[in-house]
This record gives sequence, structure tokens and C-alpha cells, in this order.
Amino acid sequence: MQNKISEVLLQNWDYAMDQEDWAPPLKDALDGVSSEQTLWKPQGEAANSIWETVNHLTYYKDRLLRKLKGLPKLPDLESNDATFTVTESSEEAWEQAVSHLKKVHADLREIIEALGEGAYDWGGSGHAPGEEVMSLILHDAYHTGQIVLVRKLQGSWPSKRSFN
Repeated sequence: MQNKISEVLLQNWDYAMDQEDWAPPLKDALDGVSSEQTLWKPQGEAANSIWETVNHLTYYKDRLLRKLKGLPKLPDLESNDATFTVTESSEEAWEQAVSHLKKVHADLREIIEALGEGAYDWGGSGHAPGEEVMSLILHDAYHTGQIVLVRKLQGSWPSKRSFN
């Protein structure tokens, strides 16, 4: 049985990827974007490409998934910046990147649902699972906004959008 706190976590987890709330979900921000569009960056060095951002989001979701499943950690990278990398640039590789992101998100959802009332009980070191999930929800929302802004700058985001 779910308690109110775990229901709120699940609801916001769904808002991050699948369901429109105050902001578009990540799924909508990525919908219909070609691999060429995902590699585009505005002038200057202050922005990441959409694909770089997707790989960054996937890295941190993978990291939490492994932690909550008790699997070996991902190799440590030299910095957070190293999570924003793209090694391939084909349409197929882009589709695989998005598919992997969505799969890891769905796998984490199952774990969040199973946590139930224990979402904030944690005997291990660091933050409780519910705290880490909430942090990823906010992280997704932040980076989804960046993706939408990049799409607006490149002209691939609709000028008018309706939502429920």
C-alpha cells in the first residue's frame, strides 16, 4: 500500500517524464527531434546540446538505479562535465539514447513504487531513496527546461502549444 509521500514521489516522477503539469515533460521535449537537431548548440560555450543533456540525465538515473538495486556503481567520471558527452551521431544512436533514458526512468519508477512507505527509511550512508528520487525529479525538470530553450532557439519548438 502506498502512503501519501510515496504517491507524491510517483506523481512527480511521472510529471518529469510522461505527464504535463506546470511544465512540459521530458518525453514531450524530446518528441520529434532529429539527431541533427539534438547535436545543435547555440553560439558560445554556455549551453549543452540536447543529446549531451540526455546522456547526462541518463548517467544520473543509471547511477541511482544501480544504487537502489544494490548493483556495482558506474565508473566514476573525472567531473560532472564528462557526463555531457556524445560519442555517436546517427539517427539510430539517438533513438537508442532516448530509449535507454526512458527504460531507466521506467525501471526506477518500479523501484519507487516498491519503496512505498519506506521511501524515507534508509539505513545506508547518504540520502534516503526518496530524497534522491526527489532530487532527480528536480534535476529532470531543470534540464527539460534547458532542452526546451535550445529547441526554441533552433526553431524546433512550437510557437504555440496547448496542454491539459
